[in-house]
Formats: sequence, structure tokens, C-alpha cells
Amino acid sequence: MAPPRDSARGVHATWLYTLSSIVFVLILLDGFLLLALAEAMADGADPATVALVVAVLLSVVVQVRYAWFLRVGRGGGLPATGWTVALLAPAGAAWVIGLVAPGGSLLGALPLWVAICLVAALLPKSARWALLVGGAALTACHPLLAGVIGRGVQAGAGPGTGVLVFYSAFLPFMVLTSLWWWQIVVELDRHRRAAAELAVAQERLRFASDLHDIQGHHLQVISLKSELAERLLSIDPDAAREHVHETRLIAKQALEETRRLVAGYREVALDDELENAREVLAAAGARCELHVGDLPTDAATRTVLASVVREATTNILRHSEASQVRIALAAADGRVTLEIENDGVADPAPDPAPDGATAEAVTDAARRVPGSGLAGLRDRLAAVGGRLDAGPVATGERFVLRATVPVAVGATAGVGE
Repeated sequence: MAPPRDSARGVHATWLYTLSSIVFVLILLDGFLLLALAEAMADGADPATVALVVAVLLSVVVQVRYAWFLRVGRGGGLPATGWTVALLAPAGAAWVIGLVAPGGSLLGALPLWVAICLVAALLPKSARWALLVGGAALTACHPLLAGVIGRGVQAGAGPGTGVLVFYSAFLPFMVLTSLWWWQIVVELDRHRRAAAELAVAQERLRFASDLHDIQGHHLQVISLKSELAERLLSIDPDAAREHVHETRLIAKQALEETRRLVAGYREVALDDELENAREVLAAAGARCELHVGDLPTDAATRTVLASVVREATTNILRHSEASQVRIALAAADGRVTLEIENDGVADPAPDPAPDGATAEAVTDAARRVPGSGLAGLRDRLAAVGGRLDAGPVATGERFVLRATVPVAVGATAGVGE
């Protein structure tokens, strides 16, 4: 999944700000260094000093270009060997020339120190600090070696040099801190993209669950009515024709709901689902009683309870031989409780009934397929702070499904008994 354009632009802008700050500090330090060398050349252009200035200028150019490789972050690894050699070579030459050039004491060592700071930022932690300690030692011993050689002992010792050395000492901390901040931005963007991908996956699961609810329920009813119509063809053609007509209407309704679901406009109506459950169960030969009080006004609660009614009705048709079903919806103490109870048990499916059998005997084919919707209902209820309990009662003769959701109820009239 590609990151959104705005996010990618924001991450790129953050890197540009980070790179700009590092490059600004590099140019600032090297600029002060060149000014100090120019001050040392005020009395005359010594060939060694000129060579030192040229080496510093080359080092500055490579340092600025090398800063682009810092995008990989701390410990991200060195670029091609040629770039690292190009970074260290002019800096090393400046270090050596500074030993003999008038005005080069210590100032000649700073380009190598800057180069070492850039390289160290790309190394693993242990190698990074070892290189920084070694670079600090090389920088500190440079004036001593220049004094031993006997030239440059007094060069670069002005007050400006002290400020330059002070800021150079903080350079590795500035670079590492900038890269630490850059890594945080990259990590946050990675987590944001992972969260976006997870949201897409969750939405797909939600869509699959809704599609299962729609198609599973309607296809179950279509199967029931089609089989019933087939059995009634020889004994009651008019009743069979009516069932075929109802089957066509149910198929049309399933198609319309599927289209609305795909378009994102589907909203399950709780009162419609309750009435539909009573009609479908009655068609299957089960007596259904509705005891419904005030309906919840919260759309999310109504939707999830409608899904519970739909799934419970489908499960009764598929997995039980219920002859009596009771559906009760009540609100009390800020909680809405939906209870669906039936007297059927999941016995093995009997042999096919003979032609002319009533609706009670035609649900055997539907019960042969195990259900898988209760787990999805539990997840949906949990998302709105609810709970789902399902199982037989103590006597083992009745099965109860109970969904409880904490919600404030409105004054909407119930469906009625």
C-alpha cells in the first residue's frame, strides 16, 4: 500500500529541514575556519597555507554532498567506498598540511574531525563511538605535533579559534540528535501506514461479515421456500406458486441490499428485522412471539442488534427443530437486552421427508451446514461495549441467545407483541 501523497510530502519536507540544518552547521563551521585561515594569510600567502585553504575548500564541498547519505539514519551503513574516501582524503590532506603551514595549527585538523563525525553517524553504535574517540584524539594531538615540528605553534590561537573549537566539539551531538529526530519521523510514518493498512483490513472484514449476514440469511430463506414449493407442487399448486413468488421477492431484496452494502449506504433497520424474523420463522413452522419495548435511538446499537436478530434467525433455521421462538427486547438501567429463546436442539438431520411434508420438515438440508456467525457478532457487540451469551438453559430443552448493550434509550415505540 503506497503512502498518501500528503504524508509522503510531509516526510520529505522533514528530511529537507533536517538536511538543511546539518548543511548549515557544516558551512558555518567551515566558513569560520576559512576566515581564520584567511586571517593567518594576511601577512603573506605561504604556499603551505594556500594548499591548506584548497584542501579545506575541497573538504567542504564533499562534506555537503556526503550529508545527503545521512538519510538512512543513525547506523544506516556507509555509502559506496569511493564517497567515503573522497570525504576523508582532502580532510586528511588538510590535517597533514596543517602541521607545517603557518596558521594551520589545530585549524588544519578540524576538516578531518567534521568528516569523522559524518562517517561515525552512519556506523553501528560501538564502532561510532570508537571512531569519535579516535577522531577527538587526532584533533587534540594536532597542535602538539605541530609544536614538535616547530611551526604553527602560535597560529590559530586567537579568540575566534576558541569559539570554532567549542562548536566543533558539539558537532557530533548535533548530527546524531538531528538524525534521531529524523528516525522518529520515519518510524511514526511507518506506524501510520501500518495503521492505515490495518484499518483497510478491518473494513474488509466488516464488509465480509455484513455480506455474510445478508447473503446467508436470504439464501437460507430462499432454500427453505424453494424446497417447500417443490414439495407442494403436486398437492397444492397455488401454495407452491405463492412460495415461488415470495422466493423471487426475497432474491430481489437480497440483490438490493447487497448493492446498498457495496455502495456503503446500507443501514440495518431493527424493527424491520424483528418483523422479518417473525415472518420467516412462521413460514418454517415455528410460532414466534415478539415482546419489544422501546427501541434504542443510537444508530450503532440498532444496527448491531439487528445483526443479532438476523444471525439468530438464520441459526434457528439451520441448526434447530424449533417449534416455539420467543424474541424479547427490553431496556433498563441504561442497558438494552435482546433475548432470543427457542425450544429446538441441534439433532442430526433426519432422512428427507416424503412429498407433501409441512414446513417443519423441510429445514433438514439447511441444518447440515455448520454456522460461523456468533464469533463475528461477539466482536461487533464488543465494539459498542456489549456482550453476547449463547447456550442451552439449565434443563437443556431450550436454547437462549442474549445480547446486552449499554445505551441510553429514546421514546421510540416498540414493535409490539
